[in-house]
Amino acid sequence: MDLEGARVLVAGATGVLGGHISRALNREGTRVVLAGRDEEALDALARELDGSSTAVFEAADTEGCAALVRRTAEEQGGLDGLVIAFGVVAFDTGPDSEGGIEDAAVEKMFQVNTLAPMAMLRAAVDAVKPGGAVAAVTAVTAEYPTHGMAAYSASKAALSAWLAAARADYRARRVAALDVRAPHMDTGLADRPLAGTAPGNLPEPHPVDEVVDAIVRALRSDARSVAFDPRERKLNVR
Repeated sequence: MDLEGARVLVAGATGVLGGHISRALNREGTRVVLAGRDEEALDALARELDGSSTAVFEAADTEGCAALVRRTAEEQGGLDGLVIAFGVVAFDTGPDSEGGIEDAAVEKMFQVNTLAPMAMLRAAVDAVKPGGAVAAVTAVTAEYPTHGMAAYSASKAALSAWLAAARADYRARRVAALDVRAPHMDTGLADRPLAGTAPGNLPEPHPVDEVVDAIVRALRSDARSVAFDPRERKLNVR
């Protein structure tokens, strides 16, 4: 994918990872459309990036997520890329999660981590132009399910599996589909779980900039995955 001049929607742009991705794409000359929940934060980031377009969405609104992609494509005169960089976490550990986390927290996690991204990705099948790309940040836990994070691992694995199965639909339209199975990073996500407490044995956070650099390289090369090897602590772009 040629990033210079490309019109790319970044959903979750006001999060730590999404903000870093947006800035990196902006440096590549990409026309970034910033989407998130916090309108003030979106406006501040847009000013930093020389007036990027913004859009507000709620991950709880599945149809609204799909409409965001269609509307952005219409407003921008087309869409060359979609990057999904939002999510939530809950832990099956800690004083609030004896016997497992409550169903309400699990349902919310699947809505945000799985159903909302799937709605955007389904809309992108028709909205993203040939030669473009879609990318979803899943997690290393999609490949390596983790004790204490069973429901979170499942929500990310479900999205990863969906993207793998849908890749043929994108390929038929000459659109690359990228699964970013990102490692644990210091984004603050683990500090604000929907339920439970982060286990004390979480691995050392991987540098956010290294993950973002891998994502940019993967988008540029139409790669299928950014995968993390937890033993070597290495990111592989394939």
